[in-house]
Amino acid sequence: MFYWFKISFKLSNQMVPSVILAAAITIMPHSHCHGHGHDHDHVNPDELGIHYNLFQKIDKDNLQCLNESIDGAGKTVFKSWDERLDRNQFVESDADEELLFNIPFTGNVKLKGIKIASEDTDSHPAKLRLFKNKPNMTFDDVSMEPDQEFELQKDTEGILEYNPKIVTFSSVTHLTMHFPSNFGAENTKIYYIGLKGEWTQGHKHGVTICTYEARPMLDDHKLKHLDSVNKPID
Repeated sequence: MFYWFKISFKLSNQMVPSVILAAAITIMPHSHCHGHGHDHDHVNPDELGIHYNLFQKIDKDNLQCLNESIDGAGKTVFKSWDERLDRNQFVESDADEELLFNIPFTGNVKLKGIKIASEDTDSHPAKLRLFKNKPNMTFDDVSMEPDQEFELQKDTEGILEYNPKIVTFSSVTHLTMHFPSNFGAENTKIYYIGLKGEWTQGHKHGVTICTYEARPMLDDHKLKHLDSVNKPID
């Protein structure tokens, strides 16, 4: 941003009016640089609620959470921004610290941001691995290279935002989120997962069904060559 100053000054004992000096001051934008691929939001909280609305575009009937201690608990952490601090709904891992989410969308998604909220304990997840368009993954499949990986920081309010690579996650119909570890606890606990991005309707190709008759039915075919008393003409 530039600011211009208009001044007058004396030259040979005469006032020279309206001389505009190109004295420009550049104001650098305020920003933070963070490691681990995350950033702080400097946005109105109401606007964040509008942006983090992809939970509405998840096919929750087919969403899977593997190693959850209570069946169906994994679906509850995908909720509105206003409900992110609700501690009554959460998912906790069962046998160990790992959690694996298979998330189908109802269309195509360009994923732009992820927020994770947990508690300020060692049960907070410490790492997130993302896989694009690989439905029905199990723990046997997570040894493959992820499309992106994040080192997570403890966050109880969903303040930190993790930014997926736009080129990689520009056409997502299914997202797998693998949380392989936490900060040292036996189990991992998550209260909120927020997803930000753009959603477009997926294209469905209809199937045309053609019926072929093995033996034509007389009632279905009007005969044109009939006389006035409905008798065939010889």
